[in-house]
Amino acid sequence: MANRELELNSGMRCAKYMLIIVSFMFALTAILLIMVGTTIQAIFGDFSLFIDGHFSSPPALLIAIGFILIAVATLGAYGAVKESVMVINLYGVCLFLVFILEVSAAIAAFVMQSQVREMLMRTMNEALVNYEVDTNVAAGVDFMQSGLGCCGVISPDDWKDNYSPNKNMTHLDSDDVVVPISCCGSLAEDPNDNNEVNCLQPYEYGCFNKMSFILSQSAMLIATGATTVAFVQLLGVLCAFMLAKTLRRNKSIREARRWQLQQSLSVLISGGKVGLPANSAMCGYQQLENSNVPGTQEPYTYTPQSPSVN
Repeated sequence: MANRELELNSGMRCAKYMLIIVSFMFALTAILLIMVGTTIQAIFGDFSLFIDGHFSSPPALLIAIGFILIAVATLGAYGAVKESVMVINLYGVCLFLVFILEVSAAIAAFVMQSQVREMLMRTMNEALVNYEVDTNVAAGVDFMQSGLGCCGVISPDDWKDNYSPNKNMTHLDSDDVVVPISCCGSLAEDPNDNNEVNCLQPYEYGCFNKMSFILSQSAMLIATGATTVAFVQLLGVLCAFMLAKTLRRNKSIREARRWQLQQSLSVLISGGKVGLPANSAMCGYQQLENSNVPGTQEPYTYTPQSPSVN
């Protein structure tokens, strides 16, 4: 009996600690999702001039999933410590809902990746057209060109029709195209005016390929990260329900043995009287003392075989 009780307690302890470890791993995963989502959202914010508004939804969703997952992991750890079957089942349901959110974020990121090149070609050309009209557009274009070390959309020749110093010139060669200062890899002071600088060598390549690579890789990171965590969480859902079932079975066995011990003690206290056999249809009833009055029916009282497990 003592060995069985020890094995039962060991099984309960193993299931409890296993769920705590799983919840801790999910909390670490949630922190990682928040970091990835925040980084990608910052990148999108730097190049917001060239990115449509709906592109910010997947990283924002990834951040929200991270915070939700931290709360769910805390719920799982609480359920394990309290050995509550109901809380652990609720934990499994919440994990499944988070799994659905992560699949949604992955699908949105995959769709976003397929739209990157078309979007960039449109927004970058529009930015070059409005470069000298809107100061915010000019600041965004200069940040992109100086930060990425590029010039124009496809090449520096894109400034030929979009920059005012070139509009009065005809038959410009590629080397003669005047570009903004942010396009220049090396600068030199103008010998005629110390306050002016000349562009000695503009960047050779346009910004389209670099921007496309950055945004495509960001979308791919969201998609692959969300997909990987989602399928790991699906295993976590199955694990949570299995552990809840194990805890319920172990608690039922423990309560049944406790009830049997109570019955044994009550038999000893009552003077060794043995009740009805266990396989009797009336085993749930305990007969009271026989009445001395002849012809009277013996009353019975109901005693439950085993308590319910909550």
